[in-house]
Amino acid sequence: MQLISPTFSSMPELLGTSPAMSAVRHQVELAASAGMPVLITGESGTGKNVVAQNLHMLSGRRDRAFVQVNCPSLPHTLIESELFGYEQGAFTGANHTRNGKVEQAQNGTLFLDEIGDLDASVQAKLLQVLQDFRFSRLGGTEERVVDIWLICATHRNLQADIKAGRFRSDLYYRINVVSIELPSLRDHRSDVPLLLNHFLRHYELKFGRSLDPLSSSVRKLLESYHWPGNVRELENLVKRYVVLGTEQAIVEALNGSDTTSALSPFIPDSSLPLRIQTQRAVRVMERQIILRALNEHRWNRRKTAQSLDISYRALLYKIKDAGLPRLRQTGSGASSPEENQ
Repeated sequence: MQLISPTFSSMPELLGTSPAMSAVRHQVELAASAGMPVLITGESGTGKNVVAQNLHMLSGRRDRAFVQVNCPSLPHTLIESELFGYEQGAFTGANHTRNGKVEQAQNGTLFLDEIGDLDASVQAKLLQVLQDFRFSRLGGTEERVVDIWLICATHRNLQADIKAGRFRSDLYYRINVVSIELPSLRDHRSDVPLLLNHFLRHYELKFGRSLDPLSSSVRKLLESYHWPGNVRELENLVKRYVVLGTEQAIVEALNGSDTTSALSPFIPDSSLPLRIQTQRAVRVMERQIILRALNEHRWNRRKTAQSLDISYRALLYKIKDAGLPRLRQTGSGASSPEENQ
C-alpha cells in the first residue's frame, strides 16, 4: 500500500516505439482526458503501475493526491478498514478515528492494483462508492461523500472470475468503462533494445557504475528471450548486471530460469508447418544444453566440446549460431584464462 504525494517529480515514461506501445500511449491520453473509470489489464510485470501514474499525471487531477493500494498485500480482515477508514472503538485496537484510502484520494486518483484479489464484502462496498460516491467508515453511521477517479489493474481474467463466483459482475462493469490492455514484452520484442539502454543508464547512474557496452552476442540473447516476467524481469536482470558488473550474470540468470521456459522466442505456432516448429524447438533445446555445459566447465570450450562429444570447431560454430557470448565475461570485460583454451 502506498500513498504518493499530490505531484510526482516526473512522469514515468511509457517506453517503446513498437505499434503495440504506441497504441497504449494513445489509449492513455484518451482515457486521461475522459476521466472515466479505467481498468488496466495485462500480465504481471508489463507496467500497469506506470500506466496508472501516467493516467493521473495527464488528467485534470494531476495536482491532487495519487493513492495506490496493492490489494494482495493486505489481509482480508484489514482491507475494508484500510480502504474506508474506521471510527474510534470500531474494533479492538481502534483507539482513534482514521481516514481510509478512499478519503485520502479526495479530488484525486485512487489506484487499486490487483483488484481481482478483493474480498467479496469489500467489492460490495466499493460498488456503492462508484454508484453514488457515498460510504461510511467502519463502525460509523455517517455517510461521507467523495470525489475520486478510480483506476484499477489486474493480471487476472475477471470474466472467468465472475463465472466462478469470485468477482461481482456489476462491479466489473462499473470499473471497466475504459479498458487498457498492456502487451506482454514477447509481443513487442522490438522494444527490448530501447528498454535495455534505458535501464542501463538508470542503474549505472543510481549505483555509480560505468560499464563497458554489452556485447552483441548478449544483446542478441536478450532480444530473443521470451520474457515470462515481462519488463519487470528485464529491469531486474539489468540491475543484477550493473551490480555484479559481468555479462555472465545475465547469461547465468537466463540459464537459471525455470526449465519449462526457453532461452529463445520459440512458442508453438499452429500457422507454421510442423517441420519448421520442430526445427525451432530443437534449436531451443540445443542452446540450453550448450549453455549448461559451458557453465559446468567454467566456459572452457575445449572441455565443453569433449563433454558434448563434438569437435572444438563445431562447438564454436554452435555458440555463434545460438547467439551465445563467445567468451565468459569478467567484470572488466576480459575473459579468464581457461576460456581461451
